[in-house]
Amino acid sequence: MAARAAEPSGSLAPWSCFLRPWGRAPAPSRPPPGPPAEEGRRAGVSLGQEAGEGCRTVPLAGHVGFDSLPDQLVNKSVSQGFCFNILCVGETGLGKSTLMDTLFNTKFEGEPATHTQPGVQLRSNTYDLQESNVGLKLTIVSTVGFGDQINKEDSYKPIVEFIDAQFEAYLQEELKIRRVLHTYHDSRIHACLYFIAPTGHSLKSLDLVTMKKLDSKVNIIPIIAKSDAISKSELTKFKIKITSELVSNGVQIYQFPTDDESVAEINGTMNAHLPFAVIGSTEELKIGNKMMKARQYPWGTVQVENEAHCDFVKLREMLIRVNMDDLREQTHSRHYELYRRCKLEEMGFKDTDPDSKPFSLQETYEAKRNEFLGELQKKEEEMRQMFVQRVKEKEAELKEAEKELHEKFDRLKKLHQDEKKKLEDKKKSLDDEVNAFKQRKTAAELLQSQGSQAGGSQTLKRDKEKKN
Repeated sequence: MAARAAEPSGSLAPWSCFLRPWGRAPAPSRPPPGPPAEEGRRAGVSLGQEAGEGCRTVPLAGHVGFDSLPDQLVNKSVSQGFCFNILCVGETGLGKSTLMDTLFNTKFEGEPATHTQPGVQLRSNTYDLQESNVGLKLTIVSTVGFGDQINKEDSYKPIVEFIDAQFEAYLQEELKIRRVLHTYHDSRIHACLYFIAPTGHSLKSLDLVTMKKLDSKVNIIPIIAKSDAISKSELTKFKIKITSELVSNGVQIYQFPTDDESVAEINGTMNAHLPFAVIGSTEELKIGNKMMKARQYPWGTVQVENEAHCDFVKLREMLIRVNMDDLREQTHSRHYELYRRCKLEEMGFKDTDPDSKPFSLQETYEAKRNEFLGELQKKEEEMRQMFVQRVKEKEAELKEAEKELHEKFDRLKKLHQDEKKKLEDKKKSLDDEVNAFKQRKTAAELLQSQGSQAGGSQTLKRDKEKKN
């Protein structure tokens, strides 16, 4: 979701930190052309001072004009605009959205999260902001449902996967043949604001585990949310306790840089105030003769921008006005480079050979290609041998099945012949019985006919004797 916010007004100063695209020191403006004496004072220019051995320092006889390069870079950067991505990690109800509205002095659109999420979901919203002539594409990523589940063992995994996905998208864009990085929307997370519940006791195990998993992937800035819920003395002890637990568990949080003399003092001082205890509010109350952001309570008023009440001003100074460019630089040069190096090593790319000699990309590609072709040929040979083996096994199975079929056929044929012979013998026996029966019947009929004839003749003889 993209939205154009109105130009903020109030306490936010111009985004001067974005006008330094290649370093944290402010870019010097080009002086107007002056007399030869003034040009002579600028003539001692060091050429290639840090380029290595073989470079010499030579004086310039007059004004050349390359001192306008910082101005050129500033103008180009301002015309292109800047992007900044913030990840807000914390339990539901700690005021993450309110703090973002307060930090950037505007009202971001968004739906309130509930405590009924089945898992952790990351919701990303992108906004276009404009201050003076500087444009900023701000992306705010919130962790919806973080810490709301009964089983919080895997709550950190969606966050880690999201960060890695942004690194992977940027790496894929870098590896393209035709790259468009100047128009590519960089979605890598530049700062992670980790919201700690104001318990006043110690960090939760969920907080320690999550920060430990994230410290090598993103710049973590821990903050105590809703710090007006505990007293000043409790807050001081709570800060000490949090710092001690982070150190004892090896959690590396973002330290404001002190290598730049222009910001070394303020950053060194602010490092001692971590974690920041903040309060967020978009309501403005009249205090004295001024309208100020504050929270009204029955017992009094808490001013958001009063450093005696909370560390909101310190957070805004460090995050936006002083170190925003360093956060972007650290994300690219440290966290992304670590991900990129590990990913390319997994793909087989390396800088040196086994003898610690430099390895060019072409040599790495050829070595990886030969290795891949060797593995491919090996797999092809294995598949061929496996195919031949399976064919032989199948042929043996078919031959065995054929043999069994022939044996079964022979058994059935023999059984058929035996049954046929039995039937023929039985038929022959029956035929003999029938013939014998017929013969006996014929003989019986003959005897019966002879007996009948003999009985008739005797009857006639007796009849004659009676007549006589």
